[in-house]
Amino acid sequence: MGLGPLEAQQTRMRILLTRPTNVFVMLLLDACIWLQRTDVVDLRNRVQDIPSQFIYDVYDFVVIGGGSAGCAMAARLSEVCDWNVLLLEAGGDESFISDLPYLYPVLQKSKMDWQFETEPNERFCRGMRDNRCSWPRGKVLGGSSVLNAMMYVRGNREDYDEWASLGNVGWSWRDVLPYFVKMENVRDERIARQPWHGRTGPMTVELVRNRSELQPYFLRAAQQLGERMADEVNGPDQLVFAPLHGSLRDGLRCSTAKAYLRPVAQRKNLHISMNTVVEKILIDPRDKRAYGVQFRKGNRLQYVMATKEIILSAGALNSPHLLMLSGVGPRDQLQAHGIPVLQELPGVGRNLQDHVAAGGGVFLIQNPDRDGRPLSIRMTQVVQIDTARDFLYHNNGRLVSMPSCEVMGFINTKYNQPGSRRPDVQIFMSAQSDISDGGVESAQGAGLTYDYYSRNFESWVYKDSFLVMPLLMRPKSRGWLELPSANPRDKIKIHPNYFAFERDLDILVEGLKFAVQVAETPEMRRLNATFIYDKAHDDTCRGEKGDNFFKCLITHYSQTIYHPCGTAKMGPSSDPMAVVDDQLRVHGIGGLRVVDASIMPTITTGNTNAPVIMIAERAADLLKYAHLPALLTETHYSQCESINFLYHPGEVKTVPGSGMQRRMKV
Repeated sequence: MGLGPLEAQQTRMRILLTRPTNVFVMLLLDACIWLQRTDVVDLRNRVQDIPSQFIYDVYDFVVIGGGSAGCAMAARLSEVCDWNVLLLEAGGDESFISDLPYLYPVLQKSKMDWQFETEPNERFCRGMRDNRCSWPRGKVLGGSSVLNAMMYVRGNREDYDEWASLGNVGWSWRDVLPYFVKMENVRDERIARQPWHGRTGPMTVELVRNRSELQPYFLRAAQQLGERMADEVNGPDQLVFAPLHGSLRDGLRCSTAKAYLRPVAQRKNLHISMNTVVEKILIDPRDKRAYGVQFRKGNRLQYVMATKEIILSAGALNSPHLLMLSGVGPRDQLQAHGIPVLQELPGVGRNLQDHVAAGGGVFLIQNPDRDGRPLSIRMTQVVQIDTARDFLYHNNGRLVSMPSCEVMGFINTKYNQPGSRRPDVQIFMSAQSDISDGGVESAQGAGLTYDYYSRNFESWVYKDSFLVMPLLMRPKSRGWLELPSANPRDKIKIHPNYFAFERDLDILVEGLKFAVQVAETPEMRRLNATFIYDKAHDDTCRGEKGDNFFKCLITHYSQTIYHPCGTAKMGPSSDPMAVVDDQLRVHGIGGLRVVDASIMPTITTGNTNAPVIMIAERAADLLKYAHLPALLTETHYSQCESINFLYHPGEVKTVPGSGMQRRMKV
């Protein structure tokens, strides 16, 4: 029999009373970092915000969005000393707390998060408040590379070969691999020597520094299920299980702001304007060329012109939103809100894809050793003086552990093509679960109702447990974005359309069955692993049998893994739903390119942050190749650094900067 409203209110009060304590601890930790950790504070290299009165009227390039792609774009374009580059970012600088891997969940629902939510739907997120999924997106310099779980996954080679097969020349695996190598600085010696990795790029890649005692259990359990072990998931074969590699530097988060912008923050030809909301891209209706940007910094409305190109890198939600506000998109949506149609592109905001996950795969455990100490990572052992001391003085301890995943793997379900090397399910194995933090993340961050949390998790808060989470890799279902109004302050409406095709749900059911099989291995039986839903008080799904039981669980606890993409997809002009071509130029509009996850025709196999940075690296080369030929003939060069870019895969050209540098305001 399920619990009643009283128990739900008790859960709500417990969580709400816990939050002030956590906030106080965060503030105290923030102050201690300021005093003790100069490497985290990094005052010398922090990006300086340009005051609005010093923003030029004209730049060569304007980059809209200082996220994962935008930071890389601005850094690479400003390598050319003769080019003035302006980067516009809606949020501020990343905080000290955001450097700590363990604390990434507390960044959600903060001022660094756009705090998007999906439109209500009875087919998914049924256990969430108002049937809305929470979709965190970075509103901060570095974008979602500041909010995400830092997992470094390139994807599958077949992902990119598929892009090329759709008519996108230059985007096959052979074409994009050099850009992954270029961006990487792999610090794990076991894999750094492999020819498919780089060691000199800006993005540092490391193993998670602090790992729980459960990690070897995870690896042995997967092996007992017949899965192959490897040193990494980014090698030649993706159907493996391996310890997690992350976008980390010395155990701390390595965002694109830290990797790309801080080393070049003193460049005179790069201006960065934070807390700046772009309202519209200015397009000349006569020749359909983008020539400027309308934005607001504080209460001041401003305009800036771009003599060469505008790069739209606002992300898979905000990039199509800005295109529509600027008159580029589906005719019916634009006309409904009185926006003049400058270029009809019905694909803007369509083709929305995401890696939906089955949340709640929690398993209770007991340490078989005599001392019975907990094996998992729980909030009660993290919020301690010793933990803070470990971090502040030794750069170690639980604050540099990864709460969402310690072991990652990929599997094929029975629905995948026989013999496929392109998995259809990704698996996270974590030493922290929905009960480890008392629901502060799951009930608050993910948006679970207090009633759902109370009935399924409340009785076991802070108990020893682990989490196995399956993710759907290649959804057949496609969602869409809906323009709410002509007001740029109104958030875009999100319709993820999860499980529109029943097969998507069937595949995720197989992933959740795999999670249960993990608990049934000899390795996990040693820990007396028990599926929490077998003990829960919730009657909602208990009457269902077989696969319907798992479907019920999944449709109630549906969870985004923060990988929206495809909403301004890349494709040839013969594709009526394509928004950009294979040079990332917007079809029918001159001087405007889109560079972020929205251009992906199909979602990649695994976490999307590394592919987005790769896209930016390649886009920067496309722009250099388009605009540098005149500079190649210069006989006098400035003292600017060399510009490294790839004309063709594997062929590296070094071109000195031009001596034609114009006078700059400082």
